[in-house]
Amino acid sequence: MRVASRTLAASATESRGDMPELLNNLSNLSTLAIASAFAVHVVVFAWLWSWSKRDLRLIAGSLDDFTRGLKHRSILGATGHLSDQIEAFIADVNEVLEDPARQADRQALLHRMNVLDERRGYLHSMFFETSYNIGRTMIEAYPLAGVLGTILAIGVALQSPGEAGAGTVNAIVAQFGNAVWSTFAGLAAAVILMFFNSCVEPSFRRLSENRQHVREMVAGAKRELAFSAGDDARPYSGGNGSPAGETGTKVENV
Repeated sequence: MRVASRTLAASATESRGDMPELLNNLSNLSTLAIASAFAVHVVVFAWLWSWSKRDLRLIAGSLDDFTRGLKHRSILGATGHLSDQIEAFIADVNEVLEDPARQADRQALLHRMNVLDERRGYLHSMFFETSYNIGRTMIEAYPLAGVLGTILAIGVALQSPGEAGAGTVNAIVAQFGNAVWSTFAGLAAAVILMFFNSCVEPSFRRLSENRQHVREMVAGAKRELAFSAGDDARPYSGGNGSPAGETGTKVENV
């Protein structure tokens, strides 16, 4: 029994001895961990930026094919942003849909309906928006990580063996460097990432708006052109424009 008690006491003493060493290692690595997370965060923002530019090019290219051949098609200069060109193409399609007199253009849009399909992968925005929301929200974690590193350094100092009073103060001073650098790394990373986010956020929001407008345009085009095609294909007989097999005046669709 005494041997077992001594073994448990030795294990508890060893665990208490390992705790300061573990905290010291975590404190020493806190700044490096924040810097590594910052580097990964920058890579994520660069990946999202590349993803958004690719989707913009795909959407603009599809709309260019969709509206090719229309009269009075809007083409911006080389310096124009792709988002503005996409909105111009959407406006061209909406003008055709709102003007029943432009039958040739409406037929061209009807024949090219399969060129632009709202089931295309680049119009699926949930994963992109979720990834960007995570990247934007996690910027706020860096100052907290810096404060956590500071608290960790103070905890290491308080857990250091030695006499109370002057010994504790000396231990805190010895850990002061880790505390300062951890706080600095957290604040600096947050400031830099906030600047990056302010640069890319307008473009990401415009991409989401473009996707929404394209979906609405495609849905409206399918509805309007399918309705027009069905109305034009209705057979008529006689001079009064009545459908075949019916007499009297034609009833206009509402």
